[in-house]
Amino acid sequence: MNEMSKPITAVSPQTLQRLIAVVGEKNAITDKDKQTPYLVEFRALWTGHTPVVLRPGSTQEISELLKICYETSTAIIPQGGNTGLVGGQIPHNGEVLLSLNRMDKIREVDPVSNTITCEAGVTLQRAREAAANVDRLYPQLLPSEGSCTIGGNLSTNAGGTAALTHGVARSHALGLEVVLADGRIMNNLNKLKKDNTGYDLRDLFIGAEGTLGVITAAVLRMVPRPKSVETAWAAIPNVQAAVDLLGLATELTAGGVTSFEIMAREGIDIVLRHGSGVRDPLSTPSPYSVLIELSSQRTEGLRDSMEQILAAGLEKGLVLDATICDSLEQAKTFWRIRELFGEMQGREGGSIKHDISVPVARIPAFIEEANAAAIKLIPGCRPMPFGHVGDGNIHYNITQPVGADKAAYLKRWDDMNDVVYKIVLKYGGSVSAEHGVGIVKRDYLPKIKDPVAYDLMKTLKRTLDPKGILNPGKVL
Repeated sequence: MNEMSKPITAVSPQTLQRLIAVVGEKNAITDKDKQTPYLVEFRALWTGHTPVVLRPGSTQEISELLKICYETSTAIIPQGGNTGLVGGQIPHNGEVLLSLNRMDKIREVDPVSNTITCEAGVTLQRAREAAANVDRLYPQLLPSEGSCTIGGNLSTNAGGTAALTHGVARSHALGLEVVLADGRIMNNLNKLKKDNTGYDLRDLFIGAEGTLGVITAAVLRMVPRPKSVETAWAAIPNVQAAVDLLGLATELTAGGVTSFEIMAREGIDIVLRHGSGVRDPLSTPSPYSVLIELSSQRTEGLRDSMEQILAAGLEKGLVLDATICDSLEQAKTFWRIRELFGEMQGREGGSIKHDISVPVARIPAFIEEANAAAIKLIPGCRPMPFGHVGDGNIHYNITQPVGADKAAYLKRWDDMNDVVYKIVLKYGGSVSAEHGVGIVKRDYLPKIKDPVAYDLMKTLKRTLDPKGILNPGKVL
C-alpha cells in the first residue's frame, strides 16, 4: 500500500486551544479511545492519529477553524461518515481532523422544484427518507447509506447501484456551499438547472476529496418516486451474457433498467457461507449471476416486461435460470447478497480490491484477461469481480489463496495493482470509478493522467490551497 511521506508540523498548544475554543470543549475530542471511530478506516487498512477531532456545528464555525488553520499553516483533514475506501479521510500523519457529522440539518425540502437542501453531515439514508416523505426519490443508493454522508458522497463523487439510470453524485448536485482553505465561504446554493454565469465552480469541489475546499451543504436533485419496481435474479453462463442481456433489457424497457449488477459465483458462495439473512435465490449454481431491477411510473405492466426480458434471455441462451421477486422482502434478501458481496470476502483472508471502469462492451474481455493475469501473478488467488454492468464499473476484488498467509498476500497489493491497471488502461478504462483516489491511487495518477490535465489539477490545488493545508498528500 502507498504510505504518506510528507512531514506534518506538529500543532502548537496555542493553536490547538484556539481551534478547540471555536467548537467548545464538548465538541473537541482529545481522548485517544474516544477518537478511535474517527481514525480507523472502514476495512481497518489504516489507523490514523490526531491531536484533536473537531466537530463544528455550523458553516461559520468551519470558516473560523479554517481561518486559524490557514493563518498557522495547520494541516486539516475533512471527514464525513468515515466510510471511504481509499484512505482519503484518515489523518495519517497527525493532522487535525475535521468531522462534519454534527452538520446534519436538512435545511429545506422543495417538492415543486424537486430539490432537497442538506448539510454535509446528513446521512444518505436520511436524505432518501426526507425525499420519500414528499413522494420523491433522492436517487443515489449505496450499501453504506446509514452511515455515509452527503458531503462525503459529493467529495468522492460516489456512484452506487442506481448510477445506470440516475448517474453518480455529481449528477445530483445543483448547488454547493463550500468553505475555502482561507476560511472564505462560497455560497452557491441555488436550485437552478440552468445557470450560465461563467465557470461552473461547483464541479471543482465534487470529487476533489476535500483537497480544494470543505463542502458544508448542497442543493440536491430529487426525482419522482417510481410507482412500480420489479427485481429478478438470473443465472448466466458468462460475462458476455450479462452485457448482452443488459442490451436486451434496455431495448425492451426503453431505458427502464434501474440497476444491473453482476456477481461471480465464488463470491456468492462466500456470502452464503458467512453472511446472515441470506439464501441462494436459485437451486442450481452458475458461473455468474445478475441482479436486475426495473422501475416505472406506471402502476401496471412492469412484471410483464421483466418476464419478457427473461424469456428472451432464455431463448437466446443468455439466461440459464431465473426468478422474479414476489415481495419487497424477497427483493431485500436478493439485494443483501449484493450488499455483502465485497464485505464477506474479508472472512476468508486478504482481499485486494480495485474500483475500475471500462467501456461496457469491453467488460468481458477485461475480466477474462485480468483473471488470467492475477492467477499467473499469485497462483491460487481467487478473482471475484462484481458490480455495475450498466456503467462499466467493476469492483475487481481478488481474495487470497485458500490457506495463504494474509499479511504476506496483502504485501503484494502494489504488484497486483500494476498487473490489473495495465489491463484497465489497455481497454480505455479508469483506475478509479467511484471510490476516489485518496492515497491508494495517488501515485498512479502521474503515470496514467494526461500530463496537461495533471498539471492543471496541480495548478488548481496551488491556487485554492496555496499553503497545502487541506487534506495534504491525498489525490496529488
